[in-house]
Amino acid sequence: MSVHLLHYSDLETGLDSPGQCARLAGEIAARRDPETLVVGTGDNTAPGALSLATEGEAALDFFRAVEPDGDTFGNHEFDFGPERARELAGLAPQPWLCANVTVDGHRFAEDETTPHRLVEAGEMVGLVGVAHPRTAELNPGLGMLSFEDPVPVVREHAARLRAAGATRVVVLSHGGHTDERIAAETDVDAVLGGHVHDIFTDVIDGTAVVRPGRGGQSFAELRLGSRPAAEVHEVGDDHVDESLATRLRDRLAATGLDRSVATAEEPIPRTETTTTVAESAIGNVVVDAIRWQSGADVALSPPGAIRSGNPLQGAVTAADLVALTPYEDELLTVELPGERLREAFVAVPFGYHDDGHPEEFCSHVSGATVVWDDDAGELLQARVDGDPVVADRRYTVGVPEYLVETDHVNDAFGPGDVVSQHGKARDAIVAYAREQGLDPTLDGRIRRPALGE
Repeated sequence: MSVHLLHYSDLETGLDSPGQCARLAGEIAARRDPETLVVGTGDNTAPGALSLATEGEAALDFFRAVEPDGDTFGNHEFDFGPERARELAGLAPQPWLCANVTVDGHRFAEDETTPHRLVEAGEMVGLVGVAHPRTAELNPGLGMLSFEDPVPVVREHAARLRAAGATRVVVLSHGGHTDERIAAETDVDAVLGGHVHDIFTDVIDGTAVVRPGRGGQSFAELRLGSRPAAEVHEVGDDHVDESLATRLRDRLAATGLDRSVATAEEPIPRTETTTTVAESAIGNVVVDAIRWQSGADVALSPPGAIRSGNPLQGAVTAADLVALTPYEDELLTVELPGERLREAFVAVPFGYHDDGHPEEFCSHVSGATVVWDDDAGELLQARVDGDPVVADRRYTVGVPEYLVETDHVNDAFGPGDVVSQHGKARDAIVAYAREQGLDPTLDGRIRRPALGE
């Protein structure tokens, strides 16, 4: 006897691609039987273009098609604030599980969520859900919520579930690399995770740890028998939920997001690599749009801001462009003396590394040429408009609001440095593409010789 689970996570901008989302739903339906558990692990209501237009409601179409057995809060479930996260959890057909989020000493959304549940799936299976312990840092404005270390929380709820008859305990986690700690330090059978978008399967001290990737492009299948066996499947074309595809296309049409804005004569890749490393065509599109709209000397965009997906090619819609950075961030201009601009450049290749991301992760830059010595951890060269950065000269820098509100990526500037704002950062990309077209080039603006860049 074994327990069979199907696992998706970080749907995010997959909702903006009705065909992709419908294929994922179809694949899940094709592999499901009455004793299969289907679960999600956060960031399934946001971010995305449709998510922005509906404040996360579009995800309910997917949930109703798939009828999951559980989900948990990702950091992006809070993009529209705690009350909307609570409301969506109550509207969703699946139980929403979260044990490590509190407010004023009480578990968050007590009426709409549960910390754990028991379900019959051939065996009695206990499910417990946990959010990333750094969610309040990742998503500014959540200071009223406390996100506890999931390890002791899981340990407590796993014991409760086993006492109630669970023969298997499965954690639904949006903890990223915290998943490995949960597996090593608690008595559970599997940790199904999200947040980190790389596909990952491992067995740690007998506990399966799985992350299935993002965007509806793949999903995990796990069997818990005498030994756990996990496999991540790429979503194919054999099974399509056409009714779900129609509902999502209707939503895109109703919001005008399906309208063509520009044409990409050559494909512009949006892989996990091109959105997160040094210089890339898609990175340059985003950061050049920020500088164009703000009129700043320089522009910066963090590596985790650009969402991966299908390449931009042919007719590019508003949804395609909004989905690149689908957030509520305002586009701001900060003013910095040259010495602090150099500090901002020093921080560019190092943001997110404390969360286990690879050293190749790098912010995107426009209006400047920067060179790092990664071996020494030093900025070798910084030029703006071809000239070396002067310590006592003042420079303007266009940035998304996130970089001002949080020190998570770059701590060289803050709210006191803001001199102007220019509407939503995502709208700048749409306007830029409409007026300037989509023909990005690589010009050597970022170089990291030690990494071969």
